Amino acid sequence: MTKVIKAVIFDMDGVLIDAKDWHYEALNKALRLFGYEITRPEHEITYDGLPTRDKLNILSREKGLPRSLHDFINELKQQYTMEMVNNLCRPMFHHEYALSSLSKQGYKLAVASNSIRNSVAVMMDQAHLKPYLEFFISNEDVSKGKPDPEMYNLAISRLGLNPQQCLIVEDNENGLKAAYASQAHVMKVDSVFDVTYDNIRNRISEIEGAA
Repeated sequence: MTKVIKAVIFDMDGVLIDAKDWHYEALNKALRLFGYEITRPEHEITYDGLPTRDKLNILSREKGLPRSLHDFINELKQQYTMEMVNNLCRPMFHHEYALSSLSKQGYKLAVASNSIRNSVAVMMDQAHLKPYLEFFISNEDVSKGKPDPEMYNLAISRLGLNPQQCLIVEDNENGLKAAYASQAHVMKVDSVFDVTYDNIRNRISEIEGAA
């Protein structure tokens, strides 16, 4: 069988780190100081997976959040998120096993996340996954975050590969839109617990069997 896939690119929140609720809670904690809130249905339908600045722009358009508060709320949100990361982010054995095994087999591994650079660095460090990565890309490395494919296009280019040689692991609608638009192969997961060595290898075998 021809080895078609040479790299696996992971989203972070909801894929390698069970952090989706941390971002939701941290932003709402900051917003409530000014009388605003994102409901759970709104989060799941519209906001999930977007960079914080995009979420704040939507809130300004749809709920009248003053744009003058964006920088302050963003800063507060990042502080609250990092408090949660420091308290809650722990290694998951099945992720360490998956990434170490794939790395040993010669696959290049990277992370592309809509989070800011510091959040990605700290989470990957605390999850003990950083040693297996070629690099990570944050929303500070691109002009447009997901659902725009720029982040995945950059990762594929930096790996020196073409999209058909890459598998992207994603979980939410905005991330999936970006992944499919990049023309890479995609593995959709529902939670961090689906990101196992066996599931990734099975998806790679599926792709290479059809190639």
